[in-house]
Amino acid sequence: MTKNTILIADDHVLFREGLRNIINHWDDFEVIGEARDGQEAVELARQLLPDIVLMDISMPVMDGLQATRQICRELPTTQVVMLTMSEEEENLFQAIQNGARGYVLKDTPSTGLHKKLSGVLRGEAALSGIMATKILNEFGKPKYQKGAPETNGLEPLSEREQQVLELVVQGLSNSEIAERLYLSENTIKKYLHNILEKLHLNNRVEAAIYAVKEGLVK
Repeated sequence: MTKNTILIADDHVLFREGLRNIINHWDDFEVIGEARDGQEAVELARQLLPDIVLMDISMPVMDGLQATRQICRELPTTQVVMLTMSEEEENLFQAIQNGARGYVLKDTPSTGLHKKLSGVLRGEAALSGIMATKILNEFGKPKYQKGAPETNGLEPLSEREQQVLELVVQGLSNSEIAERLYLSENTIKKYLHNILEKLHLNNRVEAAIYAVKEGLVK
């Protein structure tokens, strides 16, 4: 079986070694490179073209936020997931704006990390619970509206797309949404694709933020 490839970017040697040993025991992932700083992460990502980059934030030479922006701009097929101790909201939102597909805290259990990385490869977002809460709290209470939600001149969402979006905001995965709505996972992926197209967004994290900010969810 072909394994999904991971590049680890962190300036702490012991952490990189420990994480590499954990990942290399998984059946479906393998570490193909390690970077000591953001600049090295960018250079190795260009050379190795990993499926996922696990990126710390605080690193010398170039920090993880800058490296994330550069990698996401140059390598659209490589998914960047922040793996950090920082719970700062500023870092969280900057990482998402720079293209990160996830923000996971370093106290996450290995089984939880594996589940989140697998989800990223299926097009899902990887967020530690506390960070997902910060995203929702950032925009305060939704501006609830009666009737069909407004999308500021964009193509309106169908009733089913609205249901899917509400479950995305709740943090459910595609498989969980499919189970909740009694649909196939492929059907949910199609609905999510349509939602992103209609709202002119790039991923489900942006969709969740937009939905809360604009009051599209109940």
